[in-house]
Amino acid sequence: MHVLAPWLRMCSTVFIFFAANPGKHRFHDRRPRQHPIVYREPAVNVAVVLLTTALVLIIALLAAAGAGKLARMDGATYPAALTRAGTAFATVITLAATVTAVLAAHLT
Repeated sequence: MHVLAPWLRMCSTVFIFFAANPGKHRFHDRRPRQHPIVYREPAVNVAVVLLTTALVLIIALLAAAGAGKLARMDGATYPAALTRAGTAFATVITLAATVTAVLAAHLT
């Protein structure tokens, strides 16, 4: 028998090689089929739309209240202050709708 025979029987001759960057080529075959579009559940889309609408309405109401208060501090009558507040509210809503339309046109 050979002198190293007991040692060879205890340890198997299996060599394990590790790649230098193990995660680099892991999903290489799937990369061309991936889409940059984020897919969401319909309930998430509805929640995003409702929360955005609520935020725009709150900002429009705050702008209207500020415009009405500034008009009253300037000495305008109540009907004139309400007219200015309504104009500010409509302006903010129109601006939000315009920005939404432009972003929707560019993102789709």
